[in-house]
Amino acid sequence: MKSIKLIFILSIVFCFYQCSGTLFVTNPPFKVDKAFYNTWVGGQPGVRGVKLELHLKNAAGIVFDSLFFQSKRTKAVVRVLDTKIQLLGHYSTSNRRKRDFILDKNTKKELKNPIPILQKIPFNLNENEAVISYKKGDKTMFFKIKNIKRLQDVFYPSAPKR
Repeated sequence: MKSIKLIFILSIVFCFYQCSGTLFVTNPPFKVDKAFYNTWVGGQPGVRGVKLELHLKNAAGIVFDSLFFQSKRTKAVVRVLDTKIQLLGHYSTSNRRKRDFILDKNTKKELKNPIPILQKIPFNLNENEAVISYKKGDKTMFFKIKNIKRLQDVFYPSAPKR
């Protein structure tokens, strides 16, 4: 019983320790003009994802690094549109992955299976929240965007068979 309490207390301390290292900027050098996302479904079974799109004003000269959204991280795709900067984040939620697992009665053979890579982000975000990471000098800054609008899902047709 004491060991369970100790593990519980240590896990809470670890969570606070991890969260304390990440501080959000309240007044970034840019302004968020539009923020929206939509899910998409491809023409093949199991192919799907989420596209996050952010339009920023006064963002010239800022080096954008990553976008954190719905418990995932991706590199920010930066596009310049007239006087605005567009940040795009593409997140795959496909369940169509190559799965070459060894399943055998002999468990030693199963040790050759690759260890799954779990992506953990350092933020607790709601479904409609995102975090932008950008560089200011040699320092990495984080800005949290709330109330991102969800647009209608996009369904791509399957390609015709040859």
